[in-house]
Amino acid sequence: MTHAAPPGPSCRRPVSTASAPLAELADGTSAVLSENLLRGQKSVTIQHNGLVYRLQATKLGKLILTK
Repeated sequence: MTHAAPPGPSCRRPVSTASAPLAELADGTSAVLSENLLRGQKSVTIQHNGLVYRLQATKLGKLILTK
């Protein structure tokens, strides 16, 4: 039995974070939780001002943002 490969990143629909829960910080500002951005993945692509960035979680729990 042959299984089809999962769709690549270009086949995924854009994910809206507008309805994603926000964390309220001690200073009264809000923050998007990294778990809501990554949604179980190791990396996510972010489009900002016409440029594409990659947000990646490391094995040590750090975040790396690259252009």
